[in-house]
Amino acid sequence: MRIFDPHIHMTSRTTDDYRAMYDAGVRALVEPSFWLGQPRTSPATFLDHFDSLLGWEPFRAAQHGIAHHCALALNPKEANDLRCVPVLDELPRYLAKDGVVAVGEIGYDSLTPAEDTALAAQLQLAADHGLPALVHTPHRDKLTGLRRTIDVVRESALPTDRVLLDHLNETTVKEAADSGAWLGFSVYPDTKMDEHRTVAILKEYGTGRILVNSAADWGRSDPLKTRAVADAMLAAGFTDDDVDQVLWRNPVAFYGLSGRLHLDLPTPPDLHEGNSVLRGGE
Repeated sequence: MRIFDPHIHMTSRTTDDYRAMYDAGVRALVEPSFWLGQPRTSPATFLDHFDSLLGWEPFRAAQHGIAHHCALALNPKEANDLRCVPVLDELPRYLAKDGVVAVGEIGYDSLTPAEDTALAAQLQLAADHGLPALVHTPHRDKLTGLRRTIDVVRESALPTDRVLLDHLNETTVKEAADSGAWLGFSVYPDTKMDEHRTVAILKEYGTGRILVNSAADWGRSDPLKTRAVADAMLAAGFTDDDVDQVLWRNPVAFYGLSGRLHLDLPTPPDLHEGNSVLRGGE
């Protein structure tokens, strides 16, 4: 079984997670930029984060046999912080880099005017750079947020079929599907979706244009939830080909829209800028 996790924050995870993910079948992932869990104090902290997603994390993933790509953006939560907004001026030079396969996460957190502005600006950046967009739908007031998101996307220069609407659930899936966008489901231990609810949606809506992710980060989450969905699909009567479509071919098709997806890993170097994943020893 091969698995592509299309949304996971490996900066927050350990090498043990990489090892367990590989053993579970994960061979590729996309890591979107995201917030630290506490307020950033300047755009410079974003740039260090972006550099890590383009350098250290691909190196660390490759040590465990996993192809790492990233999506870069000003995230919705921090779009409301005036100290962070100037990073929008820095994004174009980063979006031109080869390891970037989407603009993301963008979208809504609290449905503010500042978030409207940041979403519209970054959809335009995605169109300008020929990239798809990974869109975070809000955790609160989800249906209102989804409708507002779809309206902004339709007003933008980026075609809807180059947009992945993520963090969907039973209340938002129908309107998201009707929009023509790709559909993303984040599977968590306690919140968002679980594997059984996700399988129920797959039974109703089919396996096309649906991506399943763990969205694992520094909070209560599980980087093996993609494998849990695959196992639940098989237990529910889906075929191996169905599983491969949802867990591999769909994310490859979506992020392949960037023209920058590289899934064949060369032999990784032992060091990245003089550093290794080994700690201690000679």
